[in-house]
Amino acid sequence: MEQWLGMILKQFYLNCLAHASYLIADETTHRAVVVDPQRDIAVYRQFADEHGLRIEHVVLTHLHADFLAGHLELREATGATIHLGRRAEAEYAFSPLGTGDAIELGSVRIEAIETPGHTPESISLLVFDRALSGRPEGRPLRPGQQAPVAVLTGDTLFIGDVGRPDLRASLGWSATDLGELLYDSLREKLLPLPDATLVYPAHGAGSLCGRTLSRETVSTMGEQRRVNYALQPMSKEAFVSLVTRDQPDAPDYFTYDAVLNARERPTLDETLAREMKPLSVEELLRSRTDGAQVLDTRDPAMFAASHLTDSINIGLVGQYATWAGTLLSHDAPIVLIADPGMERDSALRLGRIGFDNVAGFLDGGLAALADRPELTQRTDRLSPDVLADRLSAPDPPLVLDVRNAGERETGAIAGSLHIPLNQLERRLAEIPRDRPLVVHCAGGYRSSTAASLLQRAGISASELAGGIAAWESARSA
Repeated sequence: MEQWLGMILKQFYLNCLAHASYLIADETTHRAVVVDPQRDIAVYRQFADEHGLRIEHVVLTHLHADFLAGHLELREATGATIHLGRRAEAEYAFSPLGTGDAIELGSVRIEAIETPGHTPESISLLVFDRALSGRPEGRPLRPGQQAPVAVLTGDTLFIGDVGRPDLRASLGWSATDLGELLYDSLREKLLPLPDATLVYPAHGAGSLCGRTLSRETVSTMGEQRRVNYALQPMSKEAFVSLVTRDQPDAPDYFTYDAVLNARERPTLDETLAREMKPLSVEELLRSRTDGAQVLDTRDPAMFAASHLTDSINIGLVGQYATWAGTLLSHDAPIVLIADPGMERDSALRLGRIGFDNVAGFLDGGLAALADRPELTQRTDRLSPDVLADRLSAPDPPLVLDVRNAGERETGAIAGSLHIPLNQLERRLAEIPRDRPLVVHCAGGYRSSTAASLLQRAGISASELAGGIAAWESARSA
């Protein structure tokens, strides 16, 4: 938590979504604003209670595509006023913020600047603490105006990167048009800020909202001006070309979430109360027959040892919500198989991306299938030495690498077939069926998901235990 003379600025970082949200408060008036909140809002309410703060406002810097924000939850819990950028449209009531509009908390002023580019309605937030007696080093924003302590940049400017401009194509905006707006926003609105201004973005490394995001979660404008590739001198045309090429594939749920963030909808608590329904084995099987997706959220090693046939493994230990949003449908019911006690967490983390289609969970977890072995199967996990022996045999297996292209460039198993996990289901026809198949990723998380998808498609697959990391370690020993 950063604390100045009259202001509190607290960053909350959610690792599984690489998402940063913020609470800003005035210590004299105890009034607070939450910016870009996650949907489960207990962390903000607890912090506010511990510091005697009242949450009166909630701001979305834009209509996020990679998660469902908690603005409606905060509105219902605290009565907070919702704020969006002036160009936003939404079903719920909100107070628009355009350039120069501000939220006054006492000595703390939060001033909006419109920074379109990642999305048309994107804004950034300048944070001023008027209780400071001096000015931070650097240039003032305008003659006679105190320099901002910080700027919350949403997805416009990241640490080491900038927001991608290609996520609104399905909503009628071209990447080129948004890229041009982003160029202007960065150079006209953010680059003129003083060097000492702290930069707080909405995402860090691991987010699909950019390519090369840093693991650092705060920087300064001076540092970003020096090291951020997208802020270096270049023409608008060169910039647009740079930020629109080689972007990672955007999951289908990104458009779904961007639209849903503008809609009135049930809160997360209301959704979870409906979803936490224990199901018997027979009820689960009927749901699957009726089209439900069966999602097993256990650790990959436990899944490999035994699992319900045709279930999909996306473990809670990794980027669970992102992969669930990438591989599952938000239109079809989801039935959960989880370690006992983890059912609510499994559903809650789906709720963070707006997947409110959980129809229940297997009561008792996989133990409920203990006397039904005909319903289960296992996945063989091969050690690097065993795989090496099999690859040297006359009829070697085919190795399937499900890492992304950038990872594969760092090294690959000779003769392996490359299909990234997010493309696997639509490229099943490329996989030969006349030889054994061994799947690997970097460390064993995604390969378990891939093997489960292959098995559901009727393709038998084993896994390389420990992924390419274990393989390379064994080869160098």
